[in-house]
Amino acid sequence: MNTRLAAFHVALRVAVDVALGHLTSRKRQTLVSLTGVVLGVAFFLAVSSLMRGSEKDFLQRLVDNSAHITVYDEYRQAQAQPAELRWPEAAVEVRHVKPQRETRGIRGWRERLAAVEALPDLRAAPVLVGSAVLNFAGRQQAVSLSGVVPEKMHAVSTIDAKMIAGTLDALSANPNGVILGQGLVDKFSLHLGSTINVVAGEGASRSLRLVGIFRTGNAGYDEGQAFVLLKRAQALLGRENRVNRIIVQLTDAYDAKTVAQTIEASSGYKSVSWIEASEDFISLLLVRNLIMYSVVSAILVVASFGIYNTISTIVMEKTRDIAIMKSMGFHASDIRNIFLLEGLIVGLIGSAAGMLCGWGLIEALGQVALKLPGVQELTHLPVWRGLDQFGFAMAFAMFSCVAASWLPARRAARVHPVDILRGVA
Repeated sequence: MNTRLAAFHVALRVAVDVALGHLTSRKRQTLVSLTGVVLGVAFFLAVSSLMRGSEKDFLQRLVDNSAHITVYDEYRQAQAQPAELRWPEAAVEVRHVKPQRETRGIRGWRERLAAVEALPDLRAAPVLVGSAVLNFAGRQQAVSLSGVVPEKMHAVSTIDAKMIAGTLDALSANPNGVILGQGLVDKFSLHLGSTINVVAGEGASRSLRLVGIFRTGNAGYDEGQAFVLLKRAQALLGRENRVNRIIVQLTDAYDAKTVAQTIEASSGYKSVSWIEASEDFISLLLVRNLIMYSVVSAILVVASFGIYNTISTIVMEKTRDIAIMKSMGFHASDIRNIFLLEGLIVGLIGSAAGMLCGWGLIEALGQVALKLPGVQELTHLPVWRGLDQFGFAMAFAMFSCVAASWLPARRAARVHPVDILRGVA
């Protein structure tokens, strides 16, 4: 066993010495091949870092600015009518019947909220959403009016972080308070303490005092959203003791689909996860990632042609040396392994240097700050520093380098020493 191990070490040392000798004999071509691998790996890491960073940033904004799960006051499938249940095969036609008017909302919402909150690793809050019109100094603006419970909203919403004046808790201190977006405040020329008239969809009207201002950067949201206390919204919208949303935030946002199915199965009400609501965006990101990896992988494929050219030239120049080595007892597999080892060495050195350069590019890109039109804050390029992308870049580079050296190595292994030494070929 020890003899075999020693023989393997000797053979490996000889193969490495010969491979290094071949590569250093053509320093310029080897350096060009190395440069191609280094640049390929570096740009692979830089581009994938930007693309994945922008994807993570987009998903974070999408997830943070919306509920992970929303329970609606409706059913995913319409409930069957009693007549249909009693006579499923019958043909029934009923005319001139007005449907019973019912106050929409989640029935027994307090009990259902408690059942949702009993599930692990989540926070929930009730919300009543309706339409209203703001009146101030002869101007009108339609808004989405959300009735909230401030102490519950802290755990499920990022609105606290978006407040530029006042707080969400001001609604509890002032039941007639309202919180508006910066866009609405600017449009009506309001300030904290201003009084504005709110008319709900049912015609109920109330004068409310501005107790808070938020700014999300989304113009549509900042100009079309208003928050009031839940009890005030119920009175304005004519839905006493009703809510029509239960919004849920999870510790792990990617569990939303499973948890939504659990809530819907237990409550019967339609529960929509952010994953279900954003399937089109997620599909778009998947297609974008496929395009991105195809483009950056092409850089490494192009770099592998340089390795192929270098090793092919070495094989042509070292034909007599190969014939002599075979006549000395080297097997065809030994010759093939030597040239494969040359591609492996170029791949290892190029990948290591490329990862260092790629890390430097990622850090440099992360420091780039942009000021977008209409935005006051500086925005840094989103980059992602994941170990998986470094591993993938190195694995693909090594595969490309070894694959590029395979054909020349195979051709070298097929050299017939007798024909070469006799000068036939």
